[in-house]
Amino acid sequence: MKTITTIALAVATAIAGCDQQQAEATTGIAQVPANAFVRVQDGQFQLDDHPYRFTGANYWYGAYLAATDPERLARELDLMTAQGIDNLRVLALSEQSSLSRSLKPAVVTAPEQMDETLLHGLDRLLAEMHARNMRAVLYLTNFWQWSGGMSQYLVWHQDATLDDPDVSGKWDEYIENTTDFYRCAPCQRQYLDSAAALTQRINSITGNRYREDPTIMAWQLANEPRSGGASFDASRAGDYVRWVHQSAAILAQLAPNQLVSSGSEGLAGTQQQAQVYLEAHDTNAIDYLTVHLWIKNWGWFDASNPEDTYPVAVKKATDYLSRHIEFALQQEKPLVLEEFGVERDGGSFSPEAGTEYRDRFLKFIYQRIEQSSSTGGPLVGSNFWTFGGYGRTDNPEYRWQPGSDFLGDPPQERQGLNSVFDTDTSTLAIIRSHSDNLKQ
Repeated sequence: MKTITTIALAVATAIAGCDQQQAEATTGIAQVPANAFVRVQDGQFQLDDHPYRFTGANYWYGAYLAATDPERLARELDLMTAQGIDNLRVLALSEQSSLSRSLKPAVVTAPEQMDETLLHGLDRLLAEMHARNMRAVLYLTNFWQWSGGMSQYLVWHQDATLDDPDVSGKWDEYIENTTDFYRCAPCQRQYLDSAAALTQRINSITGNRYREDPTIMAWQLANEPRSGGASFDASRAGDYVRWVHQSAAILAQLAPNQLVSSGSEGLAGTQQQAQVYLEAHDTNAIDYLTVHLWIKNWGWFDASNPEDTYPVAVKKATDYLSRHIEFALQQEKPLVLEEFGVERDGGSFSPEAGTEYRDRFLKFIYQRIEQSSSTGGPLVGSNFWTFGGYGRTDNPEYRWQPGSDFLGDPPQERQGLNSVFDTDTSTLAIIRSHSDNLKQ
C-alpha cells in the first residue's frame, strides 16, 4: 500500500505540472497580481501591501444557500457587508453519510463523485463575495459527523461501522474512531484528490480558477481536527501531527497564492497538550494559527445561572486566549479566533429571546482583538459562530430536517442555538462597531 506521503507527493507533482499559461488560455483570465491575495509577512496578514484585519462570521451553509436560494444569499451578504463583516468561514466539501443528523445532500456523494449543483452553489457564493470585496476561508472536511466528515471516509474505505454518537451519546468513542482517518491511506488519497479537484475548478460564473481567485483567503484542512479523545496516546498524536504537515504541504503546492490553516480548536483539539499543538503548526506550510473558544460546551458558562458562571467563563476565556497568543508569538504567525459564541439568554432558541450575555461576550472578545491589533499583536481577526441571517425554523422542536431553512446552527444542534439573526440589532451594532475600530 502506498504511504500517505507518497500519495500527497503524487498529487502535488501532478498539479504543479499544470502550465499557468495553459490555465489562462482556458479561463481567458489574466494572472491576478500577487498583492491581491491575503499574505503573511513578519507574522502579520497583508493585503494590497497593507495590514489586513478582519471581522468575520461562520457561514458554513453559504454554498448550500447559493444553490437553493440565491436571492436570500444576496440579501444576507448585503446585510453582513453593511455590518462590516468581510470574511466568511465556509464548508467547501461535505460527505454523504447515513448518520442520523448529518447534512443532506452532500457535496461528495461517493468516492470520485461530487454533486455539481452544490459545487455551482460554491461558485455563486464566491462570485457574490468577490462583488462585495469579501474573503473566504474554505474548509475541506470535518472532524464532526454533522457534514459526514472524516468518519465517512472510513466507512467508504475501511468498511468501518461507526456508532452514531447523536443516538448513543458515545462521543469519546466516536472521537477515537475518527482519528483512524489520519492513518488511512485510501482515505487520504480521496481527500487529497478532492482538494486537488476543488483548487483546479474553474468557477462557472466568473471563469476564475479557484487557486487563482483572491476571494479565497485560505484553504483549511478540516473543521476542528482532533488528535484524540480523553486518553492521550503519543503515537496517535504523532499521526495527527504528520497528517497536518503532509496535508498542509500538499495544499500549499496546490494553491501557492492562497494561505493554508489547520482549523484547530487549539489546546481543546490537542487533548490539552501544548506540545502537540505547537508541533502540528511548526511547518512553513501552515501560514497562521487558529483557535476556537466555547465557554458553554467546555462547561465554563451556564445560561441557566449566568450571573455566577459568566465571570468565571470570562477569566478562563482570557487565560485560554492568552496562551494561544503566546503560541502565535512563539511561531511568529498570525492568530485567528475563528469560532466563538454564546447561546441566547436562558438557553432559548427563539429569535425573540434576549442576547444580553452573548453581547457582553462579543464585546469582551472584540476588545481583546482590538487591543492585540493596536499593539502589533498576532490576534487580528475573528469569525463569530454563527450567522443565521433571514433563516427561520418552523419546527417546534427546533430540529433541522432536509428542506428546512439553513441557519448557522448545523444539523446536529437545535436551530437558533447560536445563530445571529437579522433582527438581533444590538448584536449587529456591536459587530459593526468592532469592524469600524479595526479599520481605524
